[in-house]
Amino acid sequence: MATYGPEDATLTVHTKRAGAAAKAGHDLTILVERWSATYEDGTLDFEADPRSLRVLKGEGGIGTLGDEEKAGIKETLEDEILDGSPITYRGGELTLNGVTHPVAFTFDGTEGRAEVKQTDFKIKPYSALFGTLKVADVVEVKVRTNG
Repeated sequence: MATYGPEDATLTVHTKRAGAAAKAGHDLTILVERWSATYEDGTLDFEADPRSLRVLKGEGGIGTLGDEEKAGIKETLEDEILDGSPITYRGGELTLNGVTHPVAFTFDGTEGRAEVKQTDFKIKPYSALFGTLKVADVVEVKVRTNG
């Protein structure tokens, strides 16, 4: 059995923009700073702290994404989107926002990915500008070992 965490692997969430005003927004890369995982017999299980999400970068958009905007996104994630309960993935089921739902997560011991549909977990994707700028419902979760 192999174990992983922030010291030897990176766990990130990637969002895309949607809506009529998508050009104004940013595609985000969000780092999960506190998490742990085990990998055994081709199966990856993990637990993550939803309060440890930090925006690494925002691509696209009208302007650059500064520290103040990144802090605002973190606050929105903590206060309005995630309920603070642990995020777990065990036996092919993801528990997020207090909802458990099957999610396919591929992992080869070095890299892995999954697509998570926010509305499956009773999460309303973030929107602004009267709904013309939104985060796409499906976000991508990636893990990559440092070795």
